[in-house]
Amino acid sequence: MVGFDVLAVLSKADYRTLFIDGLEMTFVIFAGSWLLGMAVAVVLLVARITASRIAGAIVTAYISYHRNVPTLVQLMLWYFGIASLLPDSVQAWLGDHDAEAIFAIIGLGLCQAAYFSEDMRSGLRAVPPGQSEAARALGHRFIGTLRFVLFPQALRNSLPALVSHTVSLFKNSSLAMAIGATELTHAVKEVESVSFRTFETFLVGTLLYLACSLLLMGSGALLARRVRVAGAP
Repeated sequence: MVGFDVLAVLSKADYRTLFIDGLEMTFVIFAGSWLLGMAVAVVLLVARITASRIAGAIVTAYISYHRNVPTLVQLMLWYFGIASLLPDSVQAWLGDHDAEAIFAIIGLGLCQAAYFSEDMRSGLRAVPPGQSEAARALGHRFIGTLRFVLFPQALRNSLPALVSHTVSLFKNSSLAMAIGATELTHAVKEVESVSFRTFETFLVGTLLYLACSLLLMGSGALLARRVRVAGAP
């Protein structure tokens, strides 16, 4: 029986390189999917609050799909299903540019957009109606009212939920391993398979995920304090 020795995992340069490269890819997938998710979420929110019933129905269907279908299934649909429908030239380009990471960003980002959109919608509903009326009285049109008056307050109101779902998105980036993305969980499996130190390897991976998640939560808490309105509870 091999004794516990975490340094046997961390002391080897090859193993450290795998961990670092995996962590870097994790943050690439996380950052890309977060940006995509927030951009799509804003579009969904704007479409949801318009008077168009068709737009509202489409957004409702979009959110229902992404909230009720497992994220892993969505990733596999993108990588194994939708990718096979693309032209050969596009598939070849994707194969040369880390297709696994690209589809992980797309799948995770579009899925997370449904949650971000609902978070911001809840924050928007918490804004007093008088704010919108005051903006229109000052001459703001629909887009100007959203951009300068309603959205900033909605983001402030929804910040705790957005931070929570941001941390969830970071953790869900580990699902990208299922489609071959060389992120942190993939790196952990690689190190474990060559070092034969299962507990130590997964312990290192666990601590890395824990540290990054706590860093995101702490950053969210600092941001919440900075944007808190004076006198607010």
